[in-house]
Amino acid sequence: MNIHEYQAKEILRKYGVPTSEGVVIFKKDEINNIIDKFNAKKYVVKAQIHAGGRGKAGGIKIAGSKEEAKKLAYSMLGSTLITEQTLPSGKKVECIYIEEACDILKEYYFSLVLDRNKERLIFLVSTEGGVNIEKVSSDNKEKIITISIDPIMGLNDFHCRHLALSLELNTNQAKQLTRIANAIYKIFLDNDANQIEINPLVLTNDGNLIALDAKINFDDNALFLHPDIAAMRDESEEDPLEIEASKAGFSYIKMHGNIGCMVNGAGLAMATMDIIKFYGAEPANFLDVGGGADLARVTKAFKIILSDKAVKGILVNIFGGIMHCDIIAMGIVEAAKDIGITVPLVVRLAGTNFELGNKILASSGLKIIAANDLGDAANKIVEAIRGFI
Repeated sequence: MNIHEYQAKEILRKYGVPTSEGVVIFKKDEINNIIDKFNAKKYVVKAQIHAGGRGKAGGIKIAGSKEEAKKLAYSMLGSTLITEQTLPSGKKVECIYIEEACDILKEYYFSLVLDRNKERLIFLVSTEGGVNIEKVSSDNKEKIITISIDPIMGLNDFHCRHLALSLELNTNQAKQLTRIANAIYKIFLDNDANQIEINPLVLTNDGNLIALDAKINFDDNALFLHPDIAAMRDESEEDPLEIEASKAGFSYIKMHGNIGCMVNGAGLAMATMDIIKFYGAEPANFLDVGGGADLARVTKAFKIILSDKAVKGILVNIFGGIMHCDIIAMGIVEAAKDIGITVPLVVRLAGTNFELGNKILASSGLKIIAANDLGDAANKIVEAIRGFI
């Protein structure tokens, strides 16, 4: 789960990480009153959306006066922002964050992430922080320094010295960074985060380190332990279908293609999307219906897939293990009858009782295209939607 910058900074301040002072605004009729009460020499007006690249897209503006800040706030709040990380349609700005501008001497990149392969937390830092960090990570990888933290030893002073040396900080700045690193590490562990990113972490003209921006992503599976964090969820930033799928108990991510996918198992779902692309088409979604693909779950999955008007065909790829293929096939047939699916439907069954499952599909009287293997399934659905379109 992602949260907004202003929420992330509230958490940072709670743990002692220095940030600029700011105020959040949700409604246009609040702008004058809130800005009149907020005093600063210069103001930074920031769109609050769950996507990076705001600065390049006009979502971060500097104002030299309260009146200018008000004008920027009025134009930004309610506007649609399109960045490199949004869909082409962009995201509507439902709230803005206004903070005091600071005099920046140097920008750094500073983050703590979970490396699942190494089963460790990893600090990623760079002297090249700011809006071009993605370009740095692709063109100048040597400027991204990684420091791995042993889960038993935890974060130690020598790690912090390594971080400070990597960022070329002096003794006073290194002490500040040590406090920040320890706070970030504690935030991560206390709240079951997946990633904490500060970009940029800035050095001001008076020699202080400040978190000028902040992004935090939390482990969805641990949110039940943190109701205060779960309360920060902004569903307006999420796809309605993804929210509906989450409430139904399975994983769904909307994509840009026109072939809907219903699969049991995340790895199998990834392979299904890959082979659709291999055969020259694009998946419309990632959907892992889980191991218990009964009638109710299959019906719900079909409804969610078909709620996406871009879907021109559906590929069902099921491996029967605990749930046998004949039971899954009956669920598919009943769900297809109940919903009245009009787009091409290709089904590939493998695993326990797959022969019986295929017989059930063949005798259903429905226009279900059976496939022998994953390659055959992908080829058949791609050909089917060409004829359907």
